[in-house]
Amino acid sequence: MSEPDAPIVSIITPCYNAAKFIEQTIESVLAQDYPRIEYIVMDAGSTDGTVEILKRYGQRVNQRVTWFSQPDRGAADAINRGFALSHGEIFTYLNADDAYLPGAVSTAVRSFQGDVVYGNAWWIDEAGTRLAPYPVHDFDRELLARECFICQPASFIRREAFENIGGMDPDLTLTFDYELWMRMAKTYDLRRIEGTLALSRMHRSNKSLGQRAGVFRETFRILRRHYGYVPFQWIYAYLCYRADGRDQFFEPFQPSMLRYLESLPKGLAENPSAMPRYFAEWFRVMSWGGLLRRIGSQ
Repeated sequence: MSEPDAPIVSIITPCYNAAKFIEQTIESVLAQDYPRIEYIVMDAGSTDGTVEILKRYGQRVNQRVTWFSQPDRGAADAINRGFALSHGEIFTYLNADDAYLPGAVSTAVRSFQGDVVYGNAWWIDEAGTRLAPYPVHDFDRELLARECFICQPASFIRREAFENIGGMDPDLTLTFDYELWMRMAKTYDLRRIEGTLALSRMHRSNKSLGQRAGVFRETFRILRRHYGYVPFQWIYAYLCYRADGRDQFFEPFQPSMLRYLESLPKGLAENPSAMPRYFAEWFRVMSWGGLLRRIGSQ
């Protein structure tokens, strides 16, 4: 694709006190071979050295980094503000502890069809070591209710689609990307593409692991909003977390017959308008053979 024909890709990075990883994130954008990238960093008023790093990039010639530092309501609000400042036909955001792999943007643009495309990705740890492939799946709206199988840093959105659905929900602080896919799926076409595009960093201080109780609360809320139902899988995972405090990534939760039994009244309480559906799912999850195995493992 020649440069005059290439659509502009706008990338927003929301950040706050991200000095530990922000340079790696920025460098992964600047290393892309795609010719027309508009890159905007939205800082929320960091005090840990992040702004000093951004100043260094802002002073370089032809570095393609524009940055702002001002208070915001959280990452979702920062992404919306960045989007309002951007001009690209294709839009995405890259959190300040994630990174692109070489050629990610070119691959996404070359394969872009429909309204949202997403590729494969790797989970990495704090040091950048690859832990496991992100569990990406071909798009399935019903599966989306049970797990977030789209890796956000490996996703790209048509500008008009993001604008038409109203952007990010700024009232969400932990699950705004998951909720975005739920809303997108009601109207727009989401497609998985070939290629491994990004690195998603998992560390105990990030929001997904460091604020697990809040993640569950927000997830229940958005599932009820968009599906009218909280599946067994989320109920059971929450009860296991409440019992043992494991982060369910570095410390996988332990199967528990007691948690399974608790998941019936809890699930019915969370699904007052869909009790028969939940009971059927709960009963279906545990076959007689599975029940005997779980009793034997206690």
